[in-house]
Amino acid sequence: MQYHLEGFRAGDPSIAKANDRKADDEVDVLIVGCGPAGLTLAAQLSALDDLKVRILERKSGPLEVGQADGIACRSMEMFKAFGFSERVIKEGYHVNEVSFWRPGPDGVPLSRADRTQDVEDDLSEMPHIILSQARIHDFYLEVMANSPSRLIPDYDRELVSFTRDDTQAYPIEATFKCLAADGGPETIRAKYLVGCDGARSKVRSGMGLELKGASARQLWGVMDVLPRTSFPDIRLKCAIQSVDQGSILIIPREGGYMVRLYIELDALKENERAADRGVTADQLVDKARKILSPFQFEAAQVAWWSAYEIGQRVCDSFDDVSQDVGGVAEPRVFIAGDACHTHSPKAGQGMNVSMADAFNLGWKLAAVLRGQSPTELLDTYSSERQTKAQELIDFDRDMARLFSEKPKSKEEAAHFQTYFKKHGRYTAGVETCYDPSLITANDSTQALATGYPTGKRFHSAPVIRLADAKFMELGHTLVADGRWRIIAFAPALDTGIHGGPISKLCAGLASLIERVTPRSRDADAVIDVRAVFQVPYRNMDFSELPFVLRPFKGTMGLTDYEKVFCAIQQGTNIYDLRGINRTKGVVVVVRPDQHVSLVAPFDGLTNVSDYFAKVLLTVGDA
Repeated sequence: MQYHLEGFRAGDPSIAKANDRKADDEVDVLIVGCGPAGLTLAAQLSALDDLKVRILERKSGPLEVGQADGIACRSMEMFKAFGFSERVIKEGYHVNEVSFWRPGPDGVPLSRADRTQDVEDDLSEMPHIILSQARIHDFYLEVMANSPSRLIPDYDRELVSFTRDDTQAYPIEATFKCLAADGGPETIRAKYLVGCDGARSKVRSGMGLELKGASARQLWGVMDVLPRTSFPDIRLKCAIQSVDQGSILIIPREGGYMVRLYIELDALKENERAADRGVTADQLVDKARKILSPFQFEAAQVAWWSAYEIGQRVCDSFDDVSQDVGGVAEPRVFIAGDACHTHSPKAGQGMNVSMADAFNLGWKLAAVLRGQSPTELLDTYSSERQTKAQELIDFDRDMARLFSEKPKSKEEAAHFQTYFKKHGRYTAGVETCYDPSLITANDSTQALATGYPTGKRFHSAPVIRLADAKFMELGHTLVADGRWRIIAFAPALDTGIHGGPISKLCAGLASLIERVTPRSRDADAVIDVRAVFQVPYRNMDFSELPFVLRPFKGTMGLTDYEKVFCAIQQGTNIYDLRGINRTKGVVVVVRPDQHVSLVAPFDGLTNVSDYFAKVLLTVGDA
């Protein structure tokens, strides 16, 4: 991480210098709900010192016992951008392999059918982790508290209602009831309102939207237990299908002892709800014992448990502008996470997709509020994330059905196992691909970098930083600070000297950067240009590089030395790993949420300029 830009400052560098922009009853963004989506959004916006944000929560304090626990590789990449992935890696359970159990031949009630790698090689530099949702909340809250605004949620606040009046500077007026004994109502005016308030979202209701879908009427129990068992794979993620007692999904938890069990119970009758069954923890333990038979199973302690019914529901839109007026009227109210899509926990996607919603929305709100982008940018949130939510609903429906099926043959039993393996990339979160739009170009030049598909997340790979010879992941430079990235992969033999491909590209980019960057900001405040060279780093001369790659920054005009990298010469060369044309090189434009938005040739500066002309306003127009 970089610090000391504005002078030496002792102490913890993760604690930003506080600003004087205290949020009051008039804010830029008002967030309702302190779940994964709300905290992701709040953490992203709090890092920007020129925005006023408040986040309110009905509960009386932070989450202590988390419902969700699975953290996909893609979410771990995002946590790296927020600065706390290492802490998650340290505390969490690493899902390395998956074990499949089902009835064996010759009357054997349960036997291991297969054991396979959970995350395929080079899918991500990050692992698949299991860690309590409450701990993820803790990390986000710390990021917010250390931000320039020192953002802290307001608890014990229940949304009563809100209105929209576009004639006002702050079009949204929201009224909250203070649930504390001595509190009264509070009214907050905002430019934008985001509902991250769960499946019973009052923001969604106030928008006139509803979750659409149906329940599968299948009852499941879930519990975190400290087990005493003879089951040999209790510390592996396991999918278990018994002969006639149902199925279990075992998820080992952090700490080395606790496990989570998702336990299939009997199907619900018509109009019956999970609460009608009166399920108890003892019943769940007994059911688990029967499914795992002939292995011994006891619960030394049940730390947490619940019962739920499977259902898949999604909203038609994630903002308050109907499709027939999209692009004309500006959305002011948004929903994210469980407020706009709900599903079963089988695929481990709930928290992950909710956080991805917020990561998609946050930078867009910031860009419009700062006058960097046209308001049409906000239309892309609902169009991109609603499509992804519908894909999740369809996938989750198939996964839940296959998990609950009673296989009639060995071949049918193996079908779930095959499906599970096939969709490993999806459950890792790396298959999300946004369709062409205002901010996602077509893939006409994709052949120049086949490993960076337009619309997908930027896939990291190892490189060497030129200035200090540090081996590192290139993707780890893409921090959650709202900036666009242009990453130029130099053609063979280019060393960045005057007259070469990188030099000519940077000369053209300099005028683009000047057009969209306020004079009071650093040159890389809006677009951050970086470069990767094929030439060995010891053969490079940093002083010969164009100034776009070594800009003077801050009030003291200090040089940024961390924008230039070289490919590793042996084994893990980024050009080979990501299918980059060595002869021609390539220019990759990356959105602030780390998705590739444009792949362009070195002689395609016009393509880059035309792209940014649509998504970034000139300083005079801002």
